[in-house]
Amino acid sequence: MNININDITLENALGIIKDQADAIIAVNTDEDSYHTILRRGLFTDFIEENGVYKELIEKLWYHFNNSDKRITEDYHVFIPSLGKFVGKISKRMKVIYQDIPYVLQMTIYPVSPDNSSVFIIVLNELDSSESVDESQTTNKVTAIQNTYLFSMYIDLVKDVTSSISITEISDETVNTQIKFSDWRMMIVNMIWPDDQPLFLERTDPEYLKANFQPGHTSSFDCLMQNLEGKYIWVKLIFSRAETNNINDYRFVFMVQDIHENTVELMATMKKYEEMASMDPLTSVLNHGRIETELGNAVETVKKSGRAVSAMMLDIDFFKHVNDTYGHSVGDMTLKRFASIISHYFTDGRAVVGRWGGEEFVAICYDTDLDKLTEIADALRIKISTEHFKAVGNITCSIGVTQLVAEDTTDSAFNRIDKALYDAKSSGRNCTKILKYQA
Repeated sequence: MNININDITLENALGIIKDQADAIIAVNTDEDSYHTILRRGLFTDFIEENGVYKELIEKLWYHFNNSDKRITEDYHVFIPSLGKFVGKISKRMKVIYQDIPYVLQMTIYPVSPDNSSVFIIVLNELDSSESVDESQTTNKVTAIQNTYLFSMYIDLVKDVTSSISITEISDETVNTQIKFSDWRMMIVNMIWPDDQPLFLERTDPEYLKANFQPGHTSSFDCLMQNLEGKYIWVKLIFSRAETNNINDYRFVFMVQDIHENTVELMATMKKYEEMASMDPLTSVLNHGRIETELGNAVETVKKSGRAVSAMMLDIDFFKHVNDTYGHSVGDMTLKRFASIISHYFTDGRAVVGRWGGEEFVAICYDTDLDKLTEIADALRIKISTEHFKAVGNITCSIGVTQLVAEDTTDSAFNRIDKALYDAKSSGRNCTKILKYQA
């Protein structure tokens, strides 16, 4: 059939659009309502004749790209704003209905240039071959795109955002506007509570104006709730546009997913922190770290009044072990001694460290002096009954004290050190107590 395009009139063209459109929907965002003028095919069951506009946007757009999985409820706070489109818009979107994927073309026409709350939405289902091609293309670029979860353009002077793109929802930007001042107060609820003050500081318009020259980019890392409702590590990036007007404050804002790399880095840092804190021979805390822990315990008592006690242990006649059996046996004895102490405190309320030589310190939380004295004596008896390779049986002396609010790190240490000296002076293989005296 030959058709002369010069014979196609405006009436013919509108008729073609009417005949081929799959859905035509009238919307009033102020009333949060929609009315379906036309429904065909997929849309006969997918869209109601009349309904709530917010629910329509959620169904069409607020699910994960290539999935019917809905976005966590917390992010639905943005639906009313993101559903207010500015001007004429055309975009593609993906929906899953009854486990079948569909690619749709959505075109939006404002009814009146003076009223952005009333508009017409035209929806068309694209043919299956185009859906397959688009899906394959999307899969090829996913590895590049999925690191950037969110981006938008900000004009601080006009207090607006635009060109919003949420990669996990759609590959395309949305031409809608939300006030930046409103956006930051909504998004702050998605930030981990401890990171919220920093977020509010760095996103404050006056901070951005004062700290960014044209072309300047800066970022900071924080925990942020993703669209599934899980907190992940992200990098928040602000970049000021380069313009010749010093009073033109326009920015690009992006959220980058750095969770996997950050978790891996933190695990590595934790590993090296532990290595730096451990005594290489006995695998308990080293002198520097146990001294820090003693200081922390003193501060805990000052601030909370929590019961904290400490003990110092010394292997009796350890010089005789080294002189008789050699230093390799001596090292083996120290390792075994430290292992017995460590395994004795398994409830997580105590820390154990090597103070130096054959002296060890244990700091016990939620433990008063009477309780720790009982524990120390039981531990002393246990050590005396253990068999140490090459050496046989050994004994130890223990000094015990309870920390008080008046303590310093030095005074607490001096007291357990003096208690230990009293135990050794009293014939060894015993436990001695020394209380704080004002």
